[in-house]
Amino acid sequence: MNVVLWIVAGLLAALYLAAGGMKLTSPREKLLANPNMGWTADFSAPALKGIGAVEILGALGLILPQATGIAPVLTPLAGTGLAVVQIGAIIVHVRRKETKALPMNAVLLVLAAFVAIGRF
Repeated sequence: MNVVLWIVAGLLAALYLAAGGMKLTSPREKLLANPNMGWTADFSAPALKGIGAVEILGALGLILPQATGIAPVLTPLAGTGLAVVQIGAIIVHVRRKETKALPMNAVLLVLAAFVAIGRF
């Protein structure tokens, strides 16, 4: 079970590092130009940067505390936080009627919850 938790946490961390890094480093206008990122129109540039920072911190929290043994309780908390991020994403996509994004959000929610529960 531990190996499966590491694999899932690693995959989630890679996805959230990439997604958060894109939100943190790209200007809002560039994100708006992406047809898959229409939801960014509902958020200010600082809010998008904040979402990106939360995703990066969550990704680091999935791996570093457990790997180093320093405050390993932070790993399930990071998983819980990323699950909450996905709940927020699902709400935004449902409001905007962007059903195409919902399956990915649901998968990320389940995987983040799996890591959170498995590490508690």
